[in-house]
Amino acid sequence: MALNKVAQLFKSLHKPGNPVVLANVYDRLSAKAVASLPSSKALATASYAIAVAAGTTDDDLQLETNLAAVRSIAPVAKEFQKPLSVDIQDAYGNQLEEAISSLIDLGVVGVNLEDIDKETQKAYSPDEAAERVRKVLEVGRQKGVPDFVVNARCDTLVNGGTLDETISRGKKYLAAGATTVFVWGGSKRGLSREEVETLIKEFDGRLSVMLKMNSNGLTVSQLKDIGVARISVGPQIQIMAMAAFAKEAEKILSTL
Repeated sequence: MALNKVAQLFKSLHKPGNPVVLANVYDRLSAKAVASLPSSKALATASYAIAVAAGTTDDDLQLETNLAAVRSIAPVAKEFQKPLSVDIQDAYGNQLEEAISSLIDLGVVGVNLEDIDKETQKAYSPDEAAERVRKVLEVGRQKGVPDFVVNARCDTLVNGGTLDETISRGKKYLAAGATTVFVWGGSKRGLSREEVETLIKEFDGRLSVMLKMNSNGLTVSQLKDIGVARISVGPQIQIMAMAAFAKEAEKILSTL
């Protein structure tokens, strides 16, 4: 019951026009840096960043490696009393129930769930993807977390599909119980303002987007004003942090 209250809190943060903003983390150190900020309302991982930190790639990341990272992050979330959401990719095919159950046992109250089959790299059919959302939520109910949060990712646009296809898929995911739909346009393509406005209208504001940092993309303030419900940054802070790390190291090493 206590964990479901955390899930309810996290779900309540997804407000169109007053979005939850997530500075994605990938290990204990990054989690503590973000969790200690008064402005941080919740923690969320990024699978790409977890994979890189573990010495692998996002495509090759396996469930156990992902869970190992969560085991180091979850105590930080508990210490700072922040809800924790995990990027679980597609929940690893037929390991979905095992994956979600393990996450809940660790204190996780939400996931980012992709609609691309990790093994085949092909999209699940809309009905299959929606059913996987339902399965996640059913595991949540069985584990005493009926308000478990699913941020259902739709990769239609980044794979060359249309906005209409994205809208159709997204509505199925929401009908299946997803709290929000994360429309991924890709690191290069992104989403236009017009696309964001259309998606917000079609999804009744229940839209999740990726903030494009250090670019001409829409700002947090602009996305808030347009009416999104959730904003994340993926691995961008990790990439920037490692670039800064290398720069400072070079300053020292170049003096030898």
